[in-house]
Amino acid sequence: METFIQQLFNGLTVGSIYALVALGYTMVYGILGLINFAHGDVVMIGAMVALSVTRPLVGVLPGPLVLLIGLVVAAVTCMLLGFTIERVAYRPLRKAPRLAPLITAIGISIVLQQLAMIIWGRGYHPVPTLLPGGMHDLLGAQINDLQLLIIATAAVTMVALMLLVNRTRLGRAMRATAENPEIAALMGVNINRVISATFVIGSALAALAGVMVSSHYGIAHYSMGFMLGLKAFTAAVLGGIGNLGGAMLGGILLGVIEALGAGYIGDLTGGVFGSNYQDVFAFIVLIVVLVFRPSGLMGERVSERA
Repeated sequence: METFIQQLFNGLTVGSIYALVALGYTMVYGILGLINFAHGDVVMIGAMVALSVTRPLVGVLPGPLVLLIGLVVAAVTCMLLGFTIERVAYRPLRKAPRLAPLITAIGISIVLQQLAMIIWGRGYHPVPTLLPGGMHDLLGAQINDLQLLIIATAAVTMVALMLLVNRTRLGRAMRATAENPEIAALMGVNINRVISATFVIGSALAALAGVMVSSHYGIAHYSMGFMLGLKAFTAAVLGGIGNLGGAMLGGILLGVIEALGAGYIGDLTGGVFGSNYQDVFAFIVLIVVLVFRPSGLMGERVSERA
């Protein structure tokens, strides 16, 4: 039972990161019907920028302040990057067949990876520890301060995003655009501004996720966004892509399934299915969902557009 609870907390930590990245996927899909496969690499850019900012400040300023500065710089950088990607790569293809923006998204992903490799190199970069390493005993499981911070920050961010979408003028414009962009435009909604804002918000969430995941694992790498992006996409599909609540639920569930598969089931099988096979569990979930419930656990709430 202690192993189960420990892996449950580990899954909540990783699942919170998946949920933040999945929100970026589902926000863009809900409005444009586009799978932005470059989103995982925006996460990577956020992690690498934060690392570049924090390294010179380690030992000069308190660790939490250094982390906050790195997060702010990474968020601003990713927001500008997201705005540029939408404006340059996706907006001209808005009326094009759906295959065109999909190929463009893959191309942007490759470009971002290559640029990151040129700037930061091919090697793995250690991420400095900026928070106290205190451990806490919860229900027999050991959880550290960083894990608590990741779970709490993700929860607050998700609640704030839901309030933004459901209680603000911008959120109403987003929902109207997702429902029918032509009608929304006739009602005075600036479609281009709403779509740009969606990319900017999603990119800010990507920066936050990038800082979280690099701090959690202690490394950053130019290709780290690829697998993370695929898993977040799996989480979005699991919960119901286009549905914010579904993205959150899918991310948490996927993280828990991975952790239980890698740890709890690994122990039961004598290590045959351990942490080296944790990616397998994520994609098994994707296959099962696509076969038996393609709309996801919470269904599809945006209308299909030609």
